[in-house]
Amino acid sequence: MQSNRYPTLGSLLWIDSVLIRNVVLTALGIGLLTASSKIQIPFYPVPVTMTTFVVLAFSMACGWKLGGLTVISYLALGVMGLPVFAGTPEKGIGIAYMLGPTGGYLLGYVLAAVCVGYLAECGWDRKWFTTFFAMLIGNIAIYIPGLIWLGNLVGWDKPVLAWGLTPFLIGDLVKIILAMIALPAAWKALKWKKR
Repeated sequence: MQSNRYPTLGSLLWIDSVLIRNVVLTALGIGLLTASSKIQIPFYPVPVTMTTFVVLAFSMACGWKLGGLTVISYLALGVMGLPVFAGTPEKGIGIAYMLGPTGGYLLGYVLAAVCVGYLAECGWDRKWFTTFFAMLIGNIAIYIPGLIWLGNLVGWDKPVLAWGLTPFLIGDLVKIILAMIALPAAWKALKWKKR
């Protein structure tokens, strides 16, 4: 992957110390991921968390390296047994949780963070329609390993798509619309502030 063609929102926060900026943003991202996994929005047929929104929006705001590092750090905390995921500690912790039905989606978070972060570095976070497509690509990057993992775990004779895809489509569309509004608006506000 080539170096940044466009700066990300996160790269414009501090100029003095890249290391301090990256540490603070990574800690902030882990905190947002953890909090978003614990807040459930009642939705039919399953409740929706904002974790995928945070993965995608944070990575678009910070780029592929910092977005990927943040998601990997978040997953590492989960592997160590900290209750950072949705449903933990009630549904298990650590490796046992990650080997369950959501394991593939968690892997997809890393792929999605890298994909959308890279697209943001190509300027896709500045307009609503390119943000829409970047977020769509990010969701696909989460769903592919998630559904493959789920199908292999429960068996392909089960309604894998009905369990692991269709209940989340409307919620994901809402999250994509939120990002389509938020990220380009942040860039416009930044340009307005510099005037």
